[in-house]
Amino acid sequence: MNKKICIVYTHHKLGDLIWQLPYIKAISDHHDQKVDLVVRKKTQAKDILKDLNHINKIHYNEFRKGLAYWIDVFKLKKIFDLEKYDYVYILDKVNKPAIAAKLAGIKNIIGPGFKNQKKWITVKNYLDEKDWKLNYSEQSQKLLKINSIILNDKFPDLEVNIERLKVGNNDLMIDGKKIAFGVDSFEDYKMWFEEDFIKLADLLHEKGLFDYIYLVCGPDKSNVAKKIINDSGKKYFIDCSNKDLIGVILAIKNSAFYIGNNSGPLNLSAALGVKTFGLIANDPVSELKYSKITPITPQDYKDDIWTRNREGMKKLKPDEVLNKIINNL
Repeated sequence: MNKKICIVYTHHKLGDLIWQLPYIKAISDHHDQKVDLVVRKKTQAKDILKDLNHINKIHYNEFRKGLAYWIDVFKLKKIFDLEKYDYVYILDKVNKPAIAAKLAGIKNIIGPGFKNQKKWITVKNYLDEKDWKLNYSEQSQKLLKINSIILNDKFPDLEVNIERLKVGNNDLMIDGKKIAFGVDSFEDYKMWFEEDFIKLADLLHEKGLFDYIYLVCGPDKSNVAKKIINDSGKKYFIDCSNKDLIGVILAIKNSAFYIGNNSGPLNLSAALGVKTFGLIANDPVSELKYSKITPITPQDYKDDIWTRNREGMKKLKPDEVLNKIINNL
């Protein structure tokens, strides 16, 4: 009889979920079974992971603090009660999924065992205290290793059905050479400046590397895309700020290469198999070592930097960015 497997990941950022794709696949392969996911709605996992053959069902649940803490625990318990999972894997250090799984009577609860989470985990293979200095990817790698789960590939890989993406997005299906600029980020200090994107576009156009540029950003940062279009006066920019995530994925997948700030779409682009360049000045590029992103950094860059000031992005010069792109195409 097939076992029912669930994997829980509680982070809300799209990029963080993308990083976990190799470990989700490894757990599925280990059990030779499709898996269910429980993630936050904000990740839009039902849209981006729909075409992955090893994922069966995706549930949304929130993981809030304060008065909503126990509401979310019991909502998750209700999912567990309904699905009757044999295994629940928690790829995170929070307590809520472990508590919900224990209350639901699930026998095999696997997680990193951070602090109070140990009280609720039933499989007693914990990460060491020193492991909390590892990044999220390395923590998941260690969790799989101590539970004898083989990891064949550490790099995120995302398959999508292009025909599904095209529905309602015919305006993105234009002839000519396309590239994409990722012009926003969840954190403003990671954003390159609009005038620098404009200058880079001029330089790339002189080299004949594109006919059109998709400007990828969320609706809350639509002013960034509009400023680039208005200040440049060029007709080759395509504003994607009004597109949902399906449209964004299509734009990226249609692109010869992607250049952008450190953000969810940057990680998405690399996972989609598009040549991807990350503009990094204020956070460590070592965080990207398990991705296919080519980082572009200032000349005086230090890998251990965490500068939460957008001014640091001015150290990235458009002509230097151009050279890095050309040398890596």
